[in-house]
Amino acid sequence: MSDQASDFVLQAVSFDHLEGWKDDDPSGLFEVMRRCRRQITEVKPYRTGSLGLTSDDLLPLLTAAEDFTPSSPASARAFFERHCRPFMIRRKDGNPGFVTAFYEPEIDVSDHQDEIFRFPFYRRPDDLIDLDETNRPAGMDAAYVFGRLQDGRIGAYPDRRQIDQGFLEGRGLEIAWAKSKVDVFFVHVQGAARLRYRDGRIGRITYAAKAGHPFSAIGKLLIERGEIDRAEISMQSIRAWLARNPERVDEVLWHNRSYIFFRDAAVADLEAGPIAAAKVPLLPGRSLAVDRMIHTFGFPFFIRAESLSHLDHGRPFCRLMLALDTGSAIVGPARGDIFTGSGDIAGESAGTVRNDADFAILIPNAAAGRFD
Repeated sequence: MSDQASDFVLQAVSFDHLEGWKDDDPSGLFEVMRRCRRQITEVKPYRTGSLGLTSDDLLPLLTAAEDFTPSSPASARAFFERHCRPFMIRRKDGNPGFVTAFYEPEIDVSDHQDEIFRFPFYRRPDDLIDLDETNRPAGMDAAYVFGRLQDGRIGAYPDRRQIDQGFLEGRGLEIAWAKSKVDVFFVHVQGAARLRYRDGRIGRITYAAKAGHPFSAIGKLLIERGEIDRAEISMQSIRAWLARNPERVDEVLWHNRSYIFFRDAAVADLEAGPIAAAKVPLLPGRSLAVDRMIHTFGFPFFIRAESLSHLDHGRPFCRLMLALDTGSAIVGPARGDIFTGSGDIAGESAGTVRNDADFAILIPNAAAGRFD
């Protein structure tokens, strides 16, 4: 395990140790696993996180899933029991894991700007470049994975405030315009959206890149300022506060310097979730965003959140999920973001998820011995 993963340990456990495992039905994961296998073998392997698990470690599981069709929830669970070993993720500071949730908003937009539709979603600019240890300027924080190339020199890209104030205007980067700056901001937080145009067309945008600045949660800012009680914080309470305080919207939104750029995404099947970082459609309730600096896409995680009950009709949340996405706010070994689906109902479900959780990663048998 690398230094980046030194703040936690993996503890081998049995499936019997996973509370709620025997009540779960992971049957829906198999089609997604087949898509992951095609992505790895036909396009490119997923980036390896600092935990050291690779796409090659994952492939035996995905290959076994290729021709397997579960006949029951028990047979689906038995498949994972046969091919994987579970490991609890234990943070060395003793703190529990933590889950939030995200969704795909549906936003009314126009393909041209007017007095109503004024706030753009931007494509990736051509002066935004990827950064790594080979080209990142000395003194720039290693967290910056994007920067600006200007006149042969690399520096930080303009932040949310500068872009909102017009830095990208006139460059033809607009995909569409929305009515509300707050709506645009929350699409940035979610990383994808369905776009409903005035002529009835449905489009889709998904994450393409970001300006590079770290994510700063505006909910935390409002808590620290005493504007919203910590126990009441949610997407809904933040939106309500912004609606009540229109003169302070810019100040609060600009606190989060991170800015997201998008690309058009195919809308071949509106019933399928958006295609996110793992390049496969997200499955509602079974797709998890993780810290990609630590974890590798495609691996199964069993998540148990005792206090999270509204997603499962009053029962504690206990589900096997696949790591298929990431996000600027998803940082740490036992930190996850649950995809709840698309549209307003999914948004209502996602907005109030802020719960402690237990995380177990399922590692295919051949690789599991490295972590005993």
